[in-house]
Amino acid sequence: MSLPFKRKISLTGNIGFSQLKTSSPSEYAAGIPGVWAALDHARKEMGLIRSIQTLSKMNQKDGFDCPGCAWPDPDHRSKLGEYCENGAKALAEEATSKKVDAAFFDQYSVEELSNWTDFEIGKSGRLTQPFILRPGKVHYEPIHWEEAFNEIGVQLKQLPHPDEAIFYTSGRSSNEAAFLYGLFIRAFGTNNMPDCSNMCHESSGVGLKETLGIGKGSVTLEDFPEAEVIIVIGQNPGTNHPRMLSALEKCKNQGGKIITINPLEEAGLLKFKNPQEWNGLIGSGTKLTDLFLQVKINQDVALLKAIMKGLKKLHMEGKAVFDENFIQDYTSGFQGLMDDLDQYDIGDLLECCGVSGEKVEEAVQMLSNKSRIIICWAMGLTQHKNGVENVKECVNLLLLKGSIGKKGAGTCPVRGHSNVQGDRTVGIMHHVSPSLNQSLKKVFGFDPPEKEGLDTVKAIQAMHEKKAKVFIALGGNFLSASPDTVYTAQALENCELTVSISTKLNRSHLVTGKTAIILPALARSEADKENGQLRYVTVENSMGKVHRSQGKFEPASKNLLSEPEIVAGIASAFFGNNSPINWHQFGSDYDLLRAKMEEVLDGFEDYSKRSENLGFYLPNNSREGDFSKLPGGKASFSICSLPEHKMEKDDLLLMTIRSHDQFNTTIYGLDDRYRGIFNERRVVFMNQNDMDDRGLKNQEIVDLVSSYEGQERLAQNFKVIPYKIPQGNLAAYFPETNILVPVNHFADKSQTPISKSIIVKVRKLNRG
Repeated sequence: MSLPFKRKISLTGNIGFSQLKTSSPSEYAAGIPGVWAALDHARKEMGLIRSIQTLSKMNQKDGFDCPGCAWPDPDHRSKLGEYCENGAKALAEEATSKKVDAAFFDQYSVEELSNWTDFEIGKSGRLTQPFILRPGKVHYEPIHWEEAFNEIGVQLKQLPHPDEAIFYTSGRSSNEAAFLYGLFIRAFGTNNMPDCSNMCHESSGVGLKETLGIGKGSVTLEDFPEAEVIIVIGQNPGTNHPRMLSALEKCKNQGGKIITINPLEEAGLLKFKNPQEWNGLIGSGTKLTDLFLQVKINQDVALLKAIMKGLKKLHMEGKAVFDENFIQDYTSGFQGLMDDLDQYDIGDLLECCGVSGEKVEEAVQMLSNKSRIIICWAMGLTQHKNGVENVKECVNLLLLKGSIGKKGAGTCPVRGHSNVQGDRTVGIMHHVSPSLNQSLKKVFGFDPPEKEGLDTVKAIQAMHEKKAKVFIALGGNFLSASPDTVYTAQALENCELTVSISTKLNRSHLVTGKTAIILPALARSEADKENGQLRYVTVENSMGKVHRSQGKFEPASKNLLSEPEIVAGIASAFFGNNSPINWHQFGSDYDLLRAKMEEVLDGFEDYSKRSENLGFYLPNNSREGDFSKLPGGKASFSICSLPEHKMEKDDLLLMTIRSHDQFNTTIYGLDDRYRGIFNERRVVFMNQNDMDDRGLKNQEIVDLVSSYEGQERLAQNFKVIPYKIPQGNLAAYFPETNILVPVNHFADKSQTPISKSIIVKVRKLNRG
């Protein structure tokens, strides 16, 4: 799709088709095919010897953290390799031998590059030096570091007010870089700090904080073997968090049961062939799911209410189903929840969720006499208008069972990017924290702003309305990750300056403000040295443990800087000598920076020392069963409503999903092996009955159309694939379908875009 922007830019690249091949969905995850896919991908990007050397250091105690997902590392690391297929692909992408240098940009204009697919753009290689795209130009040009920093400083100084700048953060950055970034932004004078969590797990943070007092999960990796039942809801770990399968396998080996709740039956939850076990290499593997509940998109609340009604019925019959002592001593609102459940007819709930009464009863029986229960979820719960209530309904079930604050039980929101949770912990947030502001003032001697900043949705709207003029991104691919692609692209083009701190080229570098600057950063695997000495950074995993990450290998270019150095360079260019903070010193001396972080952040005492080896867990009241800081000193039951979707005739509900060959917006390849899709991404999964009703045939080409408040959004050229998905539901890959997500429709309270429940129509076409 080309639009009349200042430069002739395509937002989608080529939307033609490759030679699509299909097969039956896989019946298991990993195994020998996973090993081969990981090594083959790494070999093609890095070469065989370098692949072996680099992979051997990933997620090891003396190595570097995976640049992919945030799943925690076990205390005992495998010497064969502590990584998964998608982790190997993530590493290969950033450690590739291909380069984007001055000659590359001499050859290709941004207009030409925009016609490439996201896959092709990502495969272009590592950025090797700073580049600038000047007003009216279509080719990036090299620029020296100091000149780039000065240009950014000048643009920031010209703003009438600090709130006219937006500072975005991706989850890839380290704790040190994120803390320094947040420090600069507050010293600059704004809280405009949207980050990637706004678009994914913000609903989890809001829901958990309001009910349990902390916006993080309560379980640790050691809880999984102790669990009697694990519920995996709205999550596909086989593709998105493959190392989680090992934890689920340990639960099964100890006699635990797994309930899966999802609109799609995913291979990674059917059976796991652990490539580090003989049973996984040459045996039959481990069956994971004991009960699969194929819920309709965004009808999880209806299903959970049906299950809780079943549990209540047993409890009223005199069976010890609810943990009455826990409920009495540690919770509030129990009777309100019981009264609310009585308002619903079980038949209506079953019709809403699409799960049979027999299946629901099976879940009730499986849970009735168990107390060590873990509920794991991801964006399948959070990216809906009622995303916060989806999370709260999960908490309701755990509180009824007393499954919080004990071994083998609790909440497990599975975060996506590798340090998105750490970013928030060290201060990347648009909300105002009085305690954090007070600490920053005490330690650094300035008054942080007290006005709430802009989250992702509000930041896009502010740029679109020309109320914000400078956009700086610490990592990420903002355009492709955001909702409403056309609107977001127009917002970015309205800026005077857009800055990207990146390792690789992506579509956000092509849709820019009048001036655009790319600042290339060191990757996780690369040696970060100061005066010949290796430095390390820290990250926080999805379960709240902080640990070290130290790159070991030769950087892709001698002209790269670390993220803390880049942030310090921008801050120094803006403040000059007019700041009590020595920015360059903090950008180079990470130990000094961590010493200051100790003074500011709760739970970071003796930070550098405690981050060695296994690292340390941050304080977590929910894990300890301490709810004293909540109103009344107790965890809270919630009254959650059923979702409402105003559907017209022929409307379908679409959820955006990842393929097995991608991580977030990074496309590793064109195969979705587990779902039986090869060499193509422009596909839409559809129930056969819905296809028959519309006269559609296998692989027929259609457009997808969403219409909100009379505004039509169009995603062109998708091949229909018949699939086992509930009637009335669709699934298709992002970022290709992000164009359909309206920027002004989002979750209540969290403002997370509704990327998992978009009302669309399928427009039949006749294109050969």
